[in-house]
Amino acid sequence: MHTPGRTSTLSVLISINIMVSASTNTLPVERKQKSITPPVEASTNMLLVERKQKSITPPMEANTSLSVFVDTRAVLHCPNATSNVLVVTWSVIFRDNTSCIRAYRTDSNKTREKTCTDERISWDSRPDQNFALRINPVAITHEGYYKCEVVTPDGNFCHGHHLQVLVPPKVTLSLGENGTTVCWAVAGKPAAQISWTPMGDCHTVEERLGNDTVTVQSTCHWEDRQVSEVSCFVSHVTGNKSLSIELNQGAITLEFPASALLVILYVKFSLFLVIILVIVGFTYFQRINHCRA
Repeated sequence: MHTPGRTSTLSVLISINIMVSASTNTLPVERKQKSITPPVEASTNMLLVERKQKSITPPMEANTSLSVFVDTRAVLHCPNATSNVLVVTWSVIFRDNTSCIRAYRTDSNKTREKTCTDERISWDSRPDQNFALRINPVAITHEGYYKCEVVTPDGNFCHGHHLQVLVPPKVTLSLGENGTTVCWAVAGKPAAQISWTPMGDCHTVEERLGNDTVTVQSTCHWEDRQVSEVSCFVSHVTGNKSLSIELNQGAITLEFPASALLVILYVKFSLFLVIILVIVGFTYFQRINHCRA
């Protein structure tokens, strides 16, 4: 038979063992949580390093398309650098697969060129003031890819230009044979589009020239229609143009300037006066000879 004193002592021992076991089980968890939690100062330093790395990472290479008119002036710009520039290099690949390289070093203030024979391509101004490239005047042969690479302590910055040269066509309109009318869009780049007002029986052909320009010829005929005037409309990326002509049974009407008309009238009037003077003189001499007889 158990006594009350022994029972209370046993209960106290059991309680102590349970508390010790619970504290022992929770201790590794606390240690694990403390081990995976970085100190505040270390995490702040890591965040600053990540931000610095992102700030010095150069942007990806960018490319743009640029269209310019032939015989004009074009300026190609380099990307904006965020720190001191060490070297600037222009690499050009023309449409015929020839190339040209122009470079500038800021530390020595010197430039160099490689296979750049076209004098129309040069620095826009002094390279120590402006890294842009200038083309003046622009020719069809200048089409190609122009890449500017800027080297800085933070990395390399690149920007490319796909240069396309546009050529406006020369537009003419005239009367052809057998009552036809012909509209030309000569040596345009790219090819022009031709339409008519009013619509007729039209036939359009294209002729590609050696310099990559295109001549478009449209021939129209209006059969069994009462048409007195027609218009040719030429659509092109460099601008649109419209010409009109009067149809007069297939005959071409010539228009003279006012000065030419005055000259014609003066000649006719002079000839008329000469004829009158000859007639008057001949009549006068006839009368004199008659009186003598």
